[in-house]
Amino acid sequence: MEENDQTPPSEEMQALSVTPSASPSSNPSTPQVMSLEERFQLVRSVGEECIQEDELRNLLDKKPLPICYDGFEPSGRMHIAQGVMKTINVNKLTKAGCKVKIWIADWFAQLNNKMGGDLKKIKTVGEYLIEIWKAVGMDIDGDKVEFLWSSDEINSRAHEYWPLVMDIARRNKLPRILRCVQIMGRSEQDELTAAQIFYPCMQCADIFFLKADICQLGMDQRKVNVLAREYCDDIKRKNKPIILSHHMLPGLQQGQEKMSKSDPSSSIFMEDEEAEVKTKIKKAYCPPQIAEGNPCLEYIKYIIFPWFHEFKVESNPENGGEKVYKSFEELVADYESGGLHPGDLKPALAKALNTILQPVRDHFSKDPKAKDLLKRVKGYRVTR
Repeated sequence: MEENDQTPPSEEMQALSVTPSASPSSNPSTPQVMSLEERFQLVRSVGEECIQEDELRNLLDKKPLPICYDGFEPSGRMHIAQGVMKTINVNKLTKAGCKVKIWIADWFAQLNNKMGGDLKKIKTVGEYLIEIWKAVGMDIDGDKVEFLWSSDEINSRAHEYWPLVMDIARRNKLPRILRCVQIMGRSEQDELTAAQIFYPCMQCADIFFLKADICQLGMDQRKVNVLAREYCDDIKRKNKPIILSHHMLPGLQQGQEKMSKSDPSSSIFMEDEEAEVKTKIKKAYCPPQIAEGNPCLEYIKYIIFPWFHEFKVESNPENGGEKVYKSFEELVADYESGGLHPGDLKPALAKALNTILQPVRDHFSKDPKAKDLLKRVKGYRVTR
């Protein structure tokens, strides 16, 4: 049979199409009061990086209901970036008229040896993740947000999925795939299993399998998202997935570039008790008058301000009493000048975080299903 390298493995994989916009009345999910520019700015605010902005604007202009995708390995307890930051971002996207598909990547967690490769435990952790997002306030009414289990979806449409994975694998050399292993929390120098080499090809395929217009993942996932755009060039596909990469919150200790589930002191977990949050913030790295590399200020910028739109600090009357910051820039200026001290900032940060987390704690203490899930997840050993 004659080979044709320009033909993708299945016509059903022709996703990412930007179709002419329907009338507003034909799509109730499309915001009626937001202009195109307002929608663009709201979606763009989700990402620290966007590839490419002109493509994003065109997508929002032409497609009535853009599809955004994010995926998570169920790999242990959920930290605040995964819980609160994700909720903030998803709610922005749905407000701007997007549909969000959250890929519960159970098979991927197994490939990456999470929970010791025990799929039953991995699925339990996945159910726990969903309970947290519901409790913290993710806008899941209607069909704005869809939770999809990778094992179920891939098994039900295997005839679509595996030819696509194979085609991506066939078109890329091993060094190119190895450059993507950062997506699994690995490095090219690690001793990788064959499964972990296969993983990037599968994650790249997910984007097309889910018909995603926007890849809304962390900056640590950008290499595989770029691989997906390169694959579009390989198969002469015009509309490429837009990459909207959100900021990665650092760990709470000095020099920790990202939170670690294996180091409880590095992050706030979504069901941490009030006292635990206070203790972790009290011990967090927060050098006086230094904003750069200060994890406490990062928490305020990426969690507190987007949630409350202000930051309230209470101090003794001789130190100025209560002060309400209306912008992060105002807070940074005051902090760098010495007007705001870590001794006042930290209790205010802990109080704000506890306010956000209280509904989650309530849910996991009162709901029998959630309570059981948390007990089981806490009993699991985190593996790499």
